[in-house]
Amino acid sequence: MRSRSNSGVKLDNYARIVHQTILQHLDPVTGLLPGSSEQPHAWVRDNVYSIVSVWALSLAYRKNADTDEDKAKAYELEQSVVKLMRGILQCIMRQLDKVEKFKYSKSTSDSLHAKYDPRTCATVVADDKWGHLQVDATSLFLLFLAQMTASGLHIVYTQDEVDVVQNLMFYIEAAYKVADYGMWERGDKTNQGITELNASSIGTAKAALEALDDLNLFGAKGGPGSVVHALADDIQHCQSILTSMLPRASISKEVDAGVLAIISYPAFAVEDMNIVNKTKEEIISKLQGRYGCCRFLRDGHKTPKEDPNRCYYESAELKLFENIECEWPLFWTYLILDGIFTKTPDQVQEYQEALEGIMIKQKDGIRLLPELYSVPPDKVEEEYSNPHSVERIPMGQCPLKWGQSLYILGNLLSEGFLAPGEIDPLNRRFSTIPKPDVVVQVSVLAETEEIKQLLLKNGIDVETVADIHPIHVQPSRVLSHIYARLGRNPRLGLTGRPYRRIGVLGTSKFYIIRNTMFSFTPQFIDHQQFYLALDNKMIVEMLRTEIAYLSSRWRMTGRPTVTFPISQTMLTEDHTDLDPAVLATLKKLQDGYYGGARIQTGKMSEFLTTSCFSHLSFLDEADDLAQYLDHLLAHAAPKKPKQQLGALGRFKAAATKTKEMVSLMKTAQDLNVQNVNMYLPNKLFRSRQPSLHLNLPESSSSQGSQAPQKETGIPRDASGAIDYKALVQLLKDTQSLQDQADILYILFKDKGMDWDTGLHGKGSTVRSLFTDLYEKAGELKQWGLIRMISGVLKKKVEELDSACSDLLAHQKHLTVGLPPEPQEKTITAPIPPDQLAALIDEASNGNISVAILTQEIMVYLAMSIRTQPDLFSEMFRLRIGLIIQVMATELAQSLNCSGEEATESLMGLSPSELKNLLHHILSGKEFGVQRSVREMDAGVSPAISIHHLGNVGATKSERAGISKLKSDMKMLEHRLSLTDPDKAERKLSMTDPFKDPRLSLTDPVNEGLQSQSLDVENIESGRYRLPSIESLDIPEKSMVAKDTRHGQWLRRRRLDGALNRVPVGFYQKVWKILQKCHGLSIEGFVLPSSTTREMTPGEIKFSVHVETVLNRVPQPEYRQLLVEAILVLTMLADVDIQNIGSIIHVGKIVHLANDMFYKDQRDLGAEEHILEKDPSTGVCRLLYDSAPSGRFGSMTYLTKAVAVYVQDFLPSGSCAVQ
Repeated sequence: MRSRSNSGVKLDNYARIVHQTILQHLDPVTGLLPGSSEQPHAWVRDNVYSIVSVWALSLAYRKNADTDEDKAKAYELEQSVVKLMRGILQCIMRQLDKVEKFKYSKSTSDSLHAKYDPRTCATVVADDKWGHLQVDATSLFLLFLAQMTASGLHIVYTQDEVDVVQNLMFYIEAAYKVADYGMWERGDKTNQGITELNASSIGTAKAALEALDDLNLFGAKGGPGSVVHALADDIQHCQSILTSMLPRASISKEVDAGVLAIISYPAFAVEDMNIVNKTKEEIISKLQGRYGCCRFLRDGHKTPKEDPNRCYYESAELKLFENIECEWPLFWTYLILDGIFTKTPDQVQEYQEALEGIMIKQKDGIRLLPELYSVPPDKVEEEYSNPHSVERIPMGQCPLKWGQSLYILGNLLSEGFLAPGEIDPLNRRFSTIPKPDVVVQVSVLAETEEIKQLLLKNGIDVETVADIHPIHVQPSRVLSHIYARLGRNPRLGLTGRPYRRIGVLGTSKFYIIRNTMFSFTPQFIDHQQFYLALDNKMIVEMLRTEIAYLSSRWRMTGRPTVTFPISQTMLTEDHTDLDPAVLATLKKLQDGYYGGARIQTGKMSEFLTTSCFSHLSFLDEADDLAQYLDHLLAHAAPKKPKQQLGALGRFKAAATKTKEMVSLMKTAQDLNVQNVNMYLPNKLFRSRQPSLHLNLPESSSSQGSQAPQKETGIPRDASGAIDYKALVQLLKDTQSLQDQADILYILFKDKGMDWDTGLHGKGSTVRSLFTDLYEKAGELKQWGLIRMISGVLKKKVEELDSACSDLLAHQKHLTVGLPPEPQEKTITAPIPPDQLAALIDEASNGNISVAILTQEIMVYLAMSIRTQPDLFSEMFRLRIGLIIQVMATELAQSLNCSGEEATESLMGLSPSELKNLLHHILSGKEFGVQRSVREMDAGVSPAISIHHLGNVGATKSERAGISKLKSDMKMLEHRLSLTDPDKAERKLSMTDPFKDPRLSLTDPVNEGLQSQSLDVENIESGRYRLPSIESLDIPEKSMVAKDTRHGQWLRRRRLDGALNRVPVGFYQKVWKILQKCHGLSIEGFVLPSSTTREMTPGEIKFSVHVETVLNRVPQPEYRQLLVEAILVLTMLADVDIQNIGSIIHVGKIVHLANDMFYKDQRDLGAEEHILEKDPSTGVCRLLYDSAPSGRFGSMTYLTKAVAVYVQDFLPSGSCAVQ
């Protein structure tokens, strides 16, 4: 007998264990591993984990081989691994039609199956009879395929199989927005087949994509054609969603031990060590027992209380499983591996010893790891009353092959047969090591030689697009088209990557395609469809956002390079200089810091040595590539508006004057000034000007003289019907953009979009005229009109659906439309772009303004959540309708104008101003809004600036004297501006009175919450109006100077109520109080205590449930008072009271507090008009505006009210609540 080293003997022993527990069960034909004799199916996840120990053992034999026989053993073990992995690949290749459909549909019915027949690779269960959609199982297969290939195994044989793997990467790349059934195959823990976003799936998908990116599947022998590619933006999307979810595992599971697989071996998907440690602590503290860890809280699987005849649970029955959940030794194997990789030997030893104590020893000395340990049926009550005290019994499979395999792997590593790097050749384990600072390279390019000279004049030396030849610069959509060819295989019916936008990480590399170097411009510059890119400040803001994102998310070799082209649209109106916003940004970029990132500006040729390159070899064989790109570029080239530059300045001034006069006429009409034409230079309306707004033929002078008489009314024929021919003539003659839009709107409502006006021959449809008008309004930056025409033309933001998906993936539900339901529609899962747009239109109730603002705000919210997720903490539902309403209210109060004017101001804000206002509202910080009455730029909306206010305390004298003087002067200026246009030229600055303690304030707000839906058929004062100023329901107010900081708390409550902002830990406190009463009644809707029987306190699902009930209250400030009342109630949960009686009516507590407050104020001699009550709720308006603390604070009265309400239930002898 040959002599063996000690290590050889030990290895032989592990080989015996592996053979008996795993290898002998492999199917001889397919190589797949059946679950057990009772469940003979082959699960993808279990198969992959089970074969890992065989792979590890083969590596150990190869490393420690004493003889040729050992090398032969190593080879045999390797081939078993290859056979099983190829068996899974065969199963998948029989379902390629599903892979193809799922790339587009993301539907559970199109997903790959989770288990197969081990003898034939065929499916075993129908699509709808099992929770097949398990992104983590497919991802785990791909992750180990990558690791095994990197270790030297040859698993993929042909180019067809390479294409299959590439398409599987497309299958998992959107994991961050795919709700699946997760690793326990159940989805939501009620086991009712509800899918949800699972952190374990997202993490495994991220790891698989990172591992496979740029990997050659043929190993060292492969050429460029066998390399697969992942897109960095998808990987980073997964990363940001993971960061926002953890330590929560999903909406219904506040903690899940399965997440160990992504924070440690095998995925190492989380880069932030703090999140890794926090998640591990949560799992150990909440789920660990004496026999392993529970999978998640209230897991009923195989507990004595589970009904084996039912696959689903009743919601209220989940409470029965608390404290008797089965414990799985499997998770200790993950913690042993974690200890090995983090180099904490104490942890390894602790869990190895614990495992030794609970493994089941066979007669032959082999120790087996059972699936789980359950509480014996006769000991259930004892375990309820004293958790972790009773002896449990092993149940389920023995061994659980997945656990046995990881146990063997842990032993091989801890005994030194393998080094961590050998089973992690792709170095996933270093993911938490801090990355060096990223320097973002910015290459500014001029579109033309003229722009280059303008930049030079400002001291900025750049190249033109022509100068940088042979590098080709293309828009990002071309890269999307190129990537759409990746993985295309007609023989297998695979179409390649779905056409999707490429994010900034993808466009910040140089690409080598057919030996030609390409650089791509970022996606935000490439807006063909929507108006955001018309606003240069918005472009600059997006550049700042993208650079900040790049600097925090870049993980590739080399520096990122952003190509920023300066085009005609970035010049001033007269094309003599750069837009100030763009110029300021270019100068900041040269300073070396921008958007919080380190910047290096320079010429593109200088960056070639330091940049990141990607070689897209999959197009090398395509001889038609040149034609393909030419074809794309021919279609993709943006149409340049035809402009006569000389005339631009002339007609811009005319348009401005027209707009100013029209607005002054409107103001005069509002003030009932008779015969307004006497007071205004009427010549303006009578004189003919160049027809700048539509490409119309010149009209004759006789027609021009008729226009003014028809200015105020709709032309009608003898029978009183609208005379459309005369209307078209009026359209031809009128000079005002707004009037042209109004006339086109009438034609659109009555005749439809495709009615031919015959304005200049055939083909002048209403649609084409609207499009012309859109371009003109775009040139003149008339945002109100641009938005309205976008709404009428049903333009859609290109990334609307991805913005929606981003928000949903961060576990935020969205609502569109104004409350209450059913008009307010809730979005809880990603939906296709067309359906999303239709839903927004429906929820907006025909109101074009709301529909278009909803789209815009959704995009801004998504931009904010990407870069500043902290702004959204404790908000689970973003109510876009209410956010729009609050924005308009802010403008109404800050600018002291009516609701209608505020809505018009809101529609007239440029995209960058609108985003700025939204950001200030979200941030919760104090801010003010100022405006100038004079139009600052021709044709542009009133200049409105939004700025932070410091928390400056005012002295008594300031509050009493100066602030009153200031406010009186402000009001005087405002009145003058309405009556005397000359004096109105002075800039009138109105700082927001609610936030600045030094300014006086207005009377309490009159909360009118009736919806004003637009009746398009209504003709007011003989004239249709484009529905641009449908006022949202904005509180009216009369301006009365008061010597207080009046309105500040009302405003704060209104903002918090609209944003669903609640104190940290609020929902957990609500859960506690629900355990002590039968329920909380909020506005007639009861939140029952049984909710706590299904959901645990830390679940997002519970928070969303409570939020939904609170959202039934339409007034945000009243909702916030209810939140404050519940907060006071929750203090009782900490008092030693067993039960607080039946259902608690929160509204009654608020009204009790209101009555006490009203009485105290009357006793103190407050005047009646100050104590006016809100008609819809009966609450005193002054209470809405009271600070929470202090003698007359809202919390003081709410505490008294709660004490009165629950006094019968307080323990006798307890001290009275003061």
